[in-house]
Amino acid sequence: MASKIALRFVDDRAYVTLDRPDKHNGLTIEMLRDLVTTAHTVAGNQAVRAVILSGNGPSFSSGLDISGASRDPLAVIRGFIPLPWRGTNAFQEACWAWRRLSVPVIAAVHGHCYGGGLQIALAADVRFASPDAEFSIMEARHGLVPDMTGAATLSRLIGIDKALLLTMTADIVDAAYAERIGLITEVAADPVAAAERLADRIALRSPRAVAGAKQLFDRSWHASARRSFAIERATQLPLILRQAISRRH
Repeated sequence: MASKIALRFVDDRAYVTLDRPDKHNGLTIEMLRDLVTTAHTVAGNQAVRAVILSGNGPSFSSGLDISGASRDPLAVIRGFIPLPWRGTNAFQEACWAWRRLSVPVIAAVHGHCYGGGLQIALAADVRFASPDAEFSIMEARHGLVPDMTGAATLSRLIGIDKALLLTMTADIVDAAYAERIGLITEVAADPVAAAERLADRIALRSPRAVAGAKQLFDRSWHASARRSFAIERATQLPLILRQAISRRH
């Protein structure tokens, strides 16, 4: 069966596309596994300076294909078992694998961005969305809670009251509201073009500094001040030493 995650490398970018357009990119178990494999492939390409994550067809993603997953409950159960060296299960790693990359991941969102699809977008470092995009933490409609790293990513983006409101109601909100509360970074008429322009700007900076910034904030965002200072020092010192060595040569 052909993968429903498309990957192509263009110059210094990796374009990762959810590619099940006839189902609004409803996520299957296989797609979640392929997202992890794709992230590993991108990590192995040293030429990549940014990842642009998008969806083919009318939507970014309508979320987990519940009917498909219910036909194979054993696969769902197996997917819930975390790998001890990662701390994530298959559902969570489909999102968090993008956080593990040293390069920026930019989500370009249009159409529906619901449930698991939203949690994938939230795992990106930056999110551009078209004006007609719609967002929903939709799990409550199925008697569930967000379980694909949504709690971790939401806590870094919006207040707990807004997170609870969206989660408990499963309301669908528009791009303007999502931007206003910080769920997305910016509304853009052409999200992919906006992502490409940002990738161009970031590519002008030192790749080590960009990777260091991503690592610094990922590790320190909710840490104590004392712990944050230690992480700052540990991240900065190798960059300073490398600069000093390069100047001497």
